[in-house]
Amino acid sequence: MTSSHDNQAPHTFNAESQGVTRRRLLSVAGVTAAGLALAACGAPAAAPPGQTGTAGATGAAGGGSGTKVIIGVGGQTLLTYLPTTLADQLGYYKEQGLDVELQDLQGGSKALTAMLGGSTQVTSGYYEHTIQMQAKNQSIKAFADMGLSSGLALVVAPKNEGTIKSIADLKGKNVGVTAPGSSTDMFVKFLLSKNGFQPTDASVSAIGAGSSAVAAVQNNQVDAAVMLEPDISVLAKQLGKPLVILQDVRTADGLKAVFGTDSWPSACLYAKTDWLEKNSDTAGKLAKAIVKTLKFISDHSGQEIADKMPEKFAGGDKAQYAKVIDDLKKTLSKDGAFTEDGVKAVLKTQQVANPEVGNKDIDLSKTYTNDFVKA
Repeated sequence: MTSSHDNQAPHTFNAESQGVTRRRLLSVAGVTAAGLALAACGAPAAAPPGQTGTAGATGAAGGGSGTKVIIGVGGQTLLTYLPTTLADQLGYYKEQGLDVELQDLQGGSKALTAMLGGSTQVTSGYYEHTIQMQAKNQSIKAFADMGLSSGLALVVAPKNEGTIKSIADLKGKNVGVTAPGSSTDMFVKFLLSKNGFQPTDASVSAIGAGSSAVAAVQNNQVDAAVMLEPDISVLAKQLGKPLVILQDVRTADGLKAVFGTDSWPSACLYAKTDWLEKNSDTAGKLAKAIVKTLKFISDHSGQEIADKMPEKFAGGDKAQYAKVIDDLKKTLSKDGAFTEDGVKAVLKTQQVANPEVGNKDIDLSKTYTNDFVKA
């Protein structure tokens, strides 16, 4: 899994390009700073666990008829979780006879905690959490895959653009992540370990997602940060200059360079295994709604998708929002199914980055199922 990219100088990413080149500039034209900053906000950074994202935008989430399901989302405005919200906007949950409430919990680990605590039934989070929980003797299982890549980029804060030029330069630095224990945190630890350092050689700070994450990097509250779209594009526009990016898995090339695989399951729906067993009909309906949404994404342009999303997510610049969707939708699953190679790649990442997983005997067959998406 070692890449020749690891110890080289950072690259810059051109949002117009589908490939990863190490010295290209990220130029995000046409973004209204205030607009997309609002788009990145979604729910306020301090939103309480009970606050929903889409309900505030459309009034559609919750309050309907059918079987009630509360889904905790690990950062609702992040495009990696777009299918979860889009399914609601398209009415696909209601079509399945479900009354779905989406709660924006601003970080994957927070969404996981909410589900384990019983305040939500299902999580729209990253697949790797199922592996982490098995290592802790807690059984949760993913049942609908949405992402073929984590969509992450490790961005250098403006004050350090001349001093942080490689992963090695992160030693002793403070790196922003959505929340400790989230996939953004694991990404930092994986990159450090892969490059011969201890996962703890850099500290991490929770900066959330959306406006709080953008502000933390823009104002140099952290030395670097792991970010996702649309936050990356918002930051580039607000800084008005190219971003220095150490590692980038927003494209297939970048994914291959960092993880050595063509598929790395990321955003998905998962739940406690016993909940799935007791609510298989509900889980099946959720999976059908997500699969139908993934097909909609595959068959429609970024503009058509943006038109269906909550208006505030576009922040007054729907054209730019649509363009970012077009760039990122290439990394989304088309059928909701997990691949064996993909889940093995995620396990390898966890074994390297997460000492709580380490060399523990993990039964991957208990961490995911394709039964619901193929039914």
